[in-house]
Amino acid sequence: MLTPQAKKRWIKFKALKRGYYSFILITVLIFLSLFAELIASNRPVVIHYNGELHFPTYGDILPGTSFGYDYQWEVNYKDLQKQFNLEDKGNWLIMPVIPFNPLESDFIEGEYPPYAPSIESKHYLGTDMAGRDITSRLIYGFRIAILFSLFLLAVTYIIGVFIGALMGYLGGTFDLVFQRLIEVLSNIPILYVIMIVASIVTPDFWTLVLLLAAFSWMGLTWYMRTETYRENSREYVMAARAIGASHSRIIFKHILPNSVSILVTFFPFSVVSGITSLTSLDYLGFGLPAPTPSWGELLQQGTANLEYQWIAISAVAALSFVLTLVTFIGEAIREAFDPKKYSYYE
Repeated sequence: MLTPQAKKRWIKFKALKRGYYSFILITVLIFLSLFAELIASNRPVVIHYNGELHFPTYGDILPGTSFGYDYQWEVNYKDLQKQFNLEDKGNWLIMPVIPFNPLESDFIEGEYPPYAPSIESKHYLGTDMAGRDITSRLIYGFRIAILFSLFLLAVTYIIGVFIGALMGYLGGTFDLVFQRLIEVLSNIPILYVIMIVASIVTPDFWTLVLLLAAFSWMGLTWYMRTETYRENSREYVMAARAIGASHSRIIFKHILPNSVSILVTFFPFSVVSGITSLTSLDYLGFGLPAPTPSWGELLQQGTANLEYQWIAISAVAALSFVLTLVTFIGEAIREAFDPKKYSYYE
């Protein structure tokens, strides 16, 4: 149940059309990316064979023997589709709109990749230097980038809000110790740390999330500390203390709800930071290991091979489009959660 203040903020957010429609669009894109296998994959969405239905996208691997071939490994679905069309026995299958997965290299006899965009070959944005479909890699790359940024945001906010609230609420020695600790950590170059880690182990998704989170929470902590200091001196906090409210109740039931505007305002910009951080690391070669679908890796290929302009253009366009949408959302949220409007204390 939304409070009256929350309803007013939502109405204000909806009134800012650019941010509101950007929010709807980015939500739809995230939802679709979660089911990317139904959009871009070399496995059919559904197969009808001899009266039976098969769903190989999220099911078990179907060996060639299941369809009359004499081999045990996974059937080639493109060949199977051609066979169904030739036999005309009522068997059929439905392939995704983009019939290539992001790791699949599609080679054309007598030609060397990359291949230019072509509707006939269904490489709508062409292929990269390894013959992999760019559209497919952009879709899966978006899913990885947005999930990475959201997980990074969650870890960063948990650490930053918790420590910042304690610094502002407790003050004294606790505040001084963490101020000095943050000053020390702020001077450590995160890129060098990631380079060192990457030289020892191959960083995976969670390793990069934890590494970046270890150095990303400090900026939010200062804002939360300042906000907690201010709220801690208000009459409603003093009243809560007077009636015997515990420290945890004061922080989580009183101070944090009244600091929500500053927390929510940073959400979209933290997402932008997470996407650009992962893209930059992948571009430099210190991000996710190959052949993981990555916008940064596509950018690296594009800038290294400018004669194949469709590679760089596709990656830059996708990155610019998504970052623009998130920025519009951030502007609308900042306007809707303006602390000069709809402020309340409880």
